Order: sequence, then structure tokens, then C-alpha cells
Amino acid sequence: MNTQDETTALKAARELFVRMVVSNWELQNQRLNGWLAKLPEERLAEPVAEGKNRAVYLLGHLIAVNDGMISLLGLGERLYPELDHLFVKDPDRTFEEIPSVADLKAQWANLNAVLTRYFTELDAEEWFTKHNAISDEDFAREPHRNKLNILINRTNHEAYHLGQLIFLKA
Repeated sequence: MNTQDETTALKAARELFVRMVVSNWELQNQRLNGWLAKLPEERLAEPVAEGKNRAVYLLGHLIAVNDGMISLLGLGERLYPELDHLFVKDPDRTFEEIPSVADLKAQWANLNAVLTRYFTELDAEEWFTKHNAISDEDFAREPHRNKLNILINRTNHEAYHLGQLIFLKA
């Protein structure tokens, strides 16, 4: 195989791998959206299990964490940084008021539309570059700590919390 063929094969492999990761992220979003559509809003105020987080808290948490990908991947400014103090830095039930379920659902839908647009605009090569939370020196030693790895991590994070949420049956 000559160098040009190797380059073409590597590019095709990267594009395929990116498509696999992005489609898995989309699948997790579809699953969570399906769960949200089936569950009455008042049920989101319930904990997923006795003594555990409420479903509404987990939804806000997923919005805040996924929103962080925008700046982490160098795609722009975060949409909802104000959610961090409610859903990332502080545990559930340590604050008086949270956004309404309707507002959180709207933010979830908007965030996923924005992220989907960003993800489709990013070319495969860029997914394998460093994200904004790693130094050049560390990235040189650990090139697997790239933008695509962030999306893999966030997809797993979402799947983990969806696994908790499904304990609340419609």
C-alpha cells in the first residue's frame, strides 16, 4: 500500500469511527427523549429510588454537563452556564428553587439541536485534536485525550443516568 492509499484509508477509518461515536450519542439522546415523552411531568419531581436524586435534578445535571462540551470542544460559548451551581456543584435538594420541568425540557431540546449542528460541522480530523482542558504537553503524551474522547465520555455519562431514570416507570 502506498502512502496516498494509507492516508486515504486512515481518513476513511477516522470518518467511520466519528460516525459511530456521534450516532451512539444521538441514540442515547433519542432514548432519553423517548423516556421524557412517556413520563408525566409531575413524576420528574420524584427520586429515581429512595434517598436518591430526583429525575428533574438528573435532567438538569445532564444539560449542564453536556452544555460544557461546547466550550470544552472549542465550539463557542456555553448556553446555560447558570445551571452549574444547581446541577453540578451542589447536590439535589440543597437549593430552594430550580427551573421548571418545561424550561429544562426546552433547554435540553435546544442544547441537543445546537450540539448536533456543531458535531456535523466538525470534520473527522478535528475530532482527534486536543480539547480545551488538556495542555499541549499532556496531549503530546496522551493523544487519546482528544475531542472525540470527550464525546464518548459524555455519551457514557448520559447512558449511566438514563439507567437510573428508567426506574421511574410511566
